Amino acid sequence: MPVRFEIEVKLGAKIYEYVVAFEYPEGFKELRVLEEKLVVGGNPVYTREKAQVYLAKIGQEKEATFRIDWHLVALPIVQEQSTKDPLFIFKQWLAQILILRPIPSLILGESKHETLQPNIQVTDFGAWFAGLLAHAPAAYTQIDDYLRQVMPDLKDIRNPVVGADSRSLVVQFSTDQGTLSLPFEDLSDGEKCFMICALVLAGNKAYGPVLCFWDEPDNYLALDEVGHFVLALRKAFQSSGQFIATSHNPEAIRRFSNESTFVLYRKSHLEPTIVRPLSNMQISGDLVSALIRGDVEP
Repeated sequence: MPVRFEIEVKLGAKIYEYVVAFEYPEGFKELRVLEEKLVVGGNPVYTREKAQVYLAKIGQEKEATFRIDWHLVALPIVQEQSTKDPLFIFKQWLAQILILRPIPSLILGESKHETLQPNIQVTDFGAWFAGLLAHAPAAYTQIDDYLRQVMPDLKDIRNPVVGADSRSLVVQFSTDQGTLSLPFEDLSDGEKCFMICALVLAGNKAYGPVLCFWDEPDNYLALDEVGHFVLALRKAFQSSGQFIATSHNPEAIRRFSNESTFVLYRKSHLEPTIVRPLSNMQISGDLVSALIRGDVEP
């Protein structure tokens, strides 16, 4: 049975549709691509059937075709013509997707390079911080504004050079009683999550629109912090970009409307996950109470 992946996104004034399907033929040791296509504004940029790729003609050019290893996806291989090419625009948007599952205890704040695409565990936070400010120095203002809401005694964040080619973040706090400087690694797990949130918000504004998927953003936070944390992310993405979160936390779940909540369920590891919009489900009372009672039917 083929495995099919589809994504539809509005970039600028156009709808971008990307589809790729994989199959596992009998006797094969690897998946192979069955079908693939990128359509922009209803017009195909390229289509693909197994090993054969068809490039749509541009202007006076003829339609081009070429063959590709059927185990490889064509999207990263097809060459764009310019930065205005729909193919380039879609690839850039894909590259900017943030998929986050932070492990705060592993985040030390050190960096030897700059990036705008942090890894899933965000262990390269220092490189992301440096890359964001190199790309848009004014982003520091938004980072500072958000962090002062959750950490009122924050004074500033410095990223000094500590070696020939490395930097290490230092966070300063200040009150009437004095000033305290802490290496980034000495922050609590919750404080590191606030730092990550600040960069997500600033990044969406500086180089977005960004699609951010955060796996259980409420982890490591105190109960009274969860609501404000999730709400800040939701509000920031209302006008640009998209924020998607998974959660088992009642306070986080309650910060999403029925129309924007999906319930995921699977009977076993051998069966596919069932995804259903909450708005289409018959639930007595709110979702959290129904989950506690065991009244949610997949």
